[in-house]
Amino acid sequence: MPRRVPAELSTATERFTQRRVERILSLVVALGSGVLGAQSFLNALGSTQETLHWHAPLLIGVFVPLGLMVIALASGVLVRLASGVCAVAIAAALLCWPAATSGSTSPATSDPWIWYLLNVATAAAAMAFPLAVQIGWVVFIPVLYTASRLWQVGLDRASVVEVVLDSSFALILGGVIVALGWILRSVAVGIDDARRDAVRSYAAAAEADAAEAERVAVAALMHDSVLAALIAAERAETPREDALAVAMAREALTRLANAELDAGEGSDESVAATALARAVENAAATGAGRVPVTVAVEADAGEIPGRVARAIVLATTQAVANAIQHAGGRGLAVDVRAGRRTVAVRIADRGAGFEPAAVGADRLGIRGSIVARMAAVGGRARVATGRQGTTVILEWERPR
Repeated sequence: MPRRVPAELSTATERFTQRRVERILSLVVALGSGVLGAQSFLNALGSTQETLHWHAPLLIGVFVPLGLMVIALASGVLVRLASGVCAVAIAAALLCWPAATSGSTSPATSDPWIWYLLNVATAAAAMAFPLAVQIGWVVFIPVLYTASRLWQVGLDRASVVEVVLDSSFALILGGVIVALGWILRSVAVGIDDARRDAVRSYAAAAEADAAEAERVAVAALMHDSVLAALIAAERAETPREDALAVAMAREALTRLANAELDAGEGSDESVAATALARAVENAAATGAGRVPVTVAVEADAGEIPGRVARAIVLATTQAVANAIQHAGGRGLAVDVRAGRRTVAVRIADRGAGFEPAAVGADRLGIRGSIVARMAAVGGRARVATGRQGTTVILEWERPR
């Protein structure tokens, strides 16, 4: 049974792109806010547009939250909280601007230092607030600046034109900032959703494939061991066939007892070619009397993967059982050859043969227990049958 992925890990994986985009946006906003904040701070140090008792509180109330926001954005800690505080602090400074500049005798012809922070406030809102609030902040900050600045400089034509142009520039740039943030976040969410759907589809397909593989394995186990043993016991009429039925029943009980451990497939540890040959001899002799087995193992045959060897032995066992059950074991002989490149096992009898087209789809003796088993380990099985008998050839070739 597959293990379930923890919910927090699954969520983090599904939001991978979104988290990366948020991190990139944080760094970009931190860099831009830091540059604009430094420029504004240098201008604010020598500013005389606001009265003396307002100067220090405004600088502390604006640049302390701004500095904390830059640190939070760069470190990725408390980003929303610090950004929200900074956005509100700049808006509060704009609201206090008419009072801060009231009574000042300094000329107000140049842009005030707070003008450089208009889009910093918009960017901070983009990092802290929902989209609807971000859009409102894009409009609210320039409008607030326009009202505060006109209160300071008056309503003469030149001043109005200059202030409206400055506010329009801030409005346009703020809209671009919010739009880019929304686009990047939407793309990130779309990518994460697509990845999540693909992973879920793959998991569903893998689960279905595993279920199908388990069904085939259980069907093969039932046919190889249980059903074959029952059929052999029911048809046994001679001591030779009785011995075969007993051996098959013992094998069926062993494999059923170890089904959960996948014992039927054996380990992946490689075995020597001579060991494979002995296993094939034992499979041919178990319960089948004296079956002639010819073995030819070359000196450089080397080792064979454990699952391949197990598949060859099980397929041989099934082929021998078929020959005994359906051909009475007449002329049954097994030939084993192992070389440097290939391993081949030939099981032949001199029975009456059978008609392959007449074999039902639910019969797994040849189709599942021999052909499919060899194909599963990269080998192949060939079956030739006729009136002169049936020959099954199992072959496996080492990958080049």
